[in-house]
Amino acid sequence: MPSPVLALFRRLTNGVYVIGVSHDGRSNAFTAAWLTQVSFDPLLVSLSINPDHFSYQLLQGSGVFTVNILKQGQLDVARHFGCRSGGSTDKFAGVPWRPGRLGAPILLDAAGYLECRVVGGVPAGDHEVVVGRAANGELLDPEATILRYSDTGDMDESSALYPERF
Repeated sequence: MPSPVLALFRRLTNGVYVIGVSHDGRSNAFTAAWLTQVSFDPLLVSLSINPDHFSYQLLQGSGVFTVNILKQGQLDVARHFGCRSGGSTDKFAGVPWRPGRLGAPILLDAAGYLECRVVGGVPAGDHEVVVGRAANGELLDPEATILRYSDTGDMDESSALYPERF
């Protein structure tokens, strides 16, 4: 039986996204569910990223990222980009993508995407919350139903990270 904390946090409404980053000719992406809009004017989103991951280095170097919005039926895409590569593998092999206007990867089969410029960040526990200003975006599949974090089960094996109690 899952801990009460896990059961509660799994019910928070989160989409599933692939965050694309590029710098100095290297591209990478990672799966994220901790992303939210934080402002209308200007249009800002925040995401959470582990500073120990290779993607963080690319994000720090370029100051830009894409938010690729996954749709139901793309759990395999979420799983693919959720593995930890450390920069040693080409996660984009066999995945249709293109660089966006800002240079970060856009997944062609996503429901849509945002291109963002980093405008700030703050350490938050074992992650960093990064704030990005939306500079461009496109809805690629207007009929898509968005993949939710709760649809992924324990794909990321995070259930082991939640405490039993608050």
